[in-house]
Amino acid sequence: MHPKRHFDTAPGARSRFRKETLYGYGMASPAILGFFIFTLGPLLASLYLSFTNYSITNDYSFVGFDNFRRLFTGEDTFFYKSLIVTFYYVILAVPFSLLAAFGMALLLKNKVRGKTAFRAIFYLPSIVPVVATSTIFIWLLNPDIGLFNQILSFFNLPTSLWIYDEATVVPTLAFMNIWSVGGTMLIFLAGLESIPDHYYEAVEIDGGGIWHKLTAVTLPMLTPTIFFNLVMGIINGFQSFSEAYIMTEGGPNNASLFYVVYLYREAFTNQRMGSASAIAWILFTIILVLSIIVFRSSKSWVYYEGEK
Repeated sequence: MHPKRHFDTAPGARSRFRKETLYGYGMASPAILGFFIFTLGPLLASLYLSFTNYSITNDYSFVGFDNFRRLFTGEDTFFYKSLIVTFYYVILAVPFSLLAAFGMALLLKNKVRGKTAFRAIFYLPSIVPVVATSTIFIWLLNPDIGLFNQILSFFNLPTSLWIYDEATVVPTLAFMNIWSVGGTMLIFLAGLESIPDHYYEAVEIDGGGIWHKLTAVTLPMLTPTIFFNLVMGIINGFQSFSEAYIMTEGGPNNASLFYVVYLYREAFTNQRMGSASAIAWILFTIILVLSIIVFRSSKSWVYYEGEK
């Protein structure tokens, strides 16, 4: 047994402890105040405004659940349209982005000459400003002079209208999302680097090949990283805004009306801040519910080293 610890209860020690405590709170006060002023305060304010008919230019009054009733009853037809479009985008973008990031991480894990340079090249697109990326892709996806259609024409393949057609605009934006998976790639790469080599050596001793290493070692050991990237991908997917707003403004015919684009339109175009606050809280609830579902499902497929 360990001897009991004796704490110095002298007045000088207590005074020093209080000073250290106050000093600690003082150093943390900017972050604490920033949280209350810029995060918690606006959060509670938006919750209150979601029950009002608040507008920037006019007086407002408390309307209860009227904003939520108008949305859920379909009185505003764009609400369900934006939900369908956003779910469609997330279902397409998240899996393909995870697969692309995982594939690039596997390639970069190999010992090849210039690996550091390749890592920088693959990561670089993710730090390019969204406005610049969107502007470049507007040119690349131009049906008449765009590079993508020029390449398809060169190989005698059918061209596409890309973001200018209702049927292809969301898949095109989901495909475009692969351009910026550098951050996800680095997280996968860190997970791959953390897998001990002796697991792979054990597979080789048992006569296993590349496929056995991937399915018996890499994927099970990488499930915590996959889980993290999946949750972040879902959250970021539902909050997608910039590309759709810059490139299509929700068109054509509202075919790319992402949920946050709809929220922005309701708040700053229609000047209905109360309704926009309600829309934002519904988005928060959707993301929360999906995150809880993924977290609970992780118990059956996420493996942590050291568990039975």
